Amino acid sequence: MRLRDRETETVLADMPLNEGTLHSTRRSFVKFGFEIWRGGQKIFAHDLDLRDRDVRIDMSLGALGDHLAWIGQVECFRLEHQCRLTCVMKAPLAALLRDAYPFIRMVTPDAEDGTLYYASYKVCVFYNDENGIYQPVDYRLAGLTGTAAHILGQAPREIRPRLSDIASTPPLDEPYVCIATQVSGQAKYWNNPHGWREVVAFLKQQGLRVVCIDQKPVAGHGIVWNSIPNGVEDQTGNRPLAERAMWLKHARFFVGLSSGLSWLAWAVNCPVVMISGFTQPFNEFTTPWRPINRNVCHGCANDPRHQMDPKDYLWCPRHRGTPRQFECTRAIEGQHVIDMIGTLMTEIS
Repeated sequence: MRLRDRETETVLADMPLNEGTLHSTRRSFVKFGFEIWRGGQKIFAHDLDLRDRDVRIDMSLGALGDHLAWIGQVECFRLEHQCRLTCVMKAPLAALLRDAYPFIRMVTPDAEDGTLYYASYKVCVFYNDENGIYQPVDYRLAGLTGTAAHILGQAPREIRPRLSDIASTPPLDEPYVCIATQVSGQAKYWNNPHGWREVVAFLKQQGLRVVCIDQKPVAGHGIVWNSIPNGVEDQTGNRPLAERAMWLKHARFFVGLSSGLSWLAWAVNCPVVMISGFTQPFNEFTTPWRPINRNVCHGCANDPRHQMDPKDYLWCPRHRGTPRQFECTRAIEGQHVIDMIGTLMTEIS
């Protein structure tokens, strides 16, 4: 039996096989071709061809930002291969995207029907994949969009996702901005203790209402907890994503962190001020309003020397337990963010 990568014409395996199976360790997209020989004569050959085939892509382990970063790559994959595509995803994300992608069958993990798929792929951020079995390019070097593109054999490119219909009537009559201050790990927070207070005060001085659309007013782990800023209008709660998208669609702009709500704001063309020192800018979508302080430690999330531990809420691989812990965002000053907001307001006025 002979197995090869038809794109690079690399022979991956060439071996006698009397019983059992032959398979590649690669779990990302490869244009496989295989041949069966007997007595020096080729008796069977098949090259992977997804056209008019049932294909499954599972990205159900991803969060909000992951789905929004990946769905454009998934649609490009469908268009390139002209396959019948089923995408497994979380229910709230399927509800947000299903009507905008009518040619992708979206199902939740508990609703799969046993369809026999010609090919199946998993799109996810794979930690500890040192041999590149699941993702051909390390997630720390690929960025969130690039991770899906590489797994699916696509050229990495930033593709703004389409969303299902969003309410066209603004929720407020007065001009407002949205903010979101909660994230999934302490390194992603804006750890400057005065930052949000200063920014909220500035926004109000500009005559803007400030609406917080986080899911939770208080979030954290163990002995570390974070509250939304004083003085904001509290629209927190476990609301439908379509409602969050509606708030963002009509906002003057959004101020947030490296989180799913920043991706949702980007998806609805809301200008985004993203405060992040934990990730490098290439990890997320492009925004010209991204305050970052490169004079201190930063970017550990995209440093291949450090393997992220998503279960460690206080993960800080270089300075944990020292006075420099989380300095990547503690050193982003409120005035730095305010100056960037001022530039944004000038550009959109």
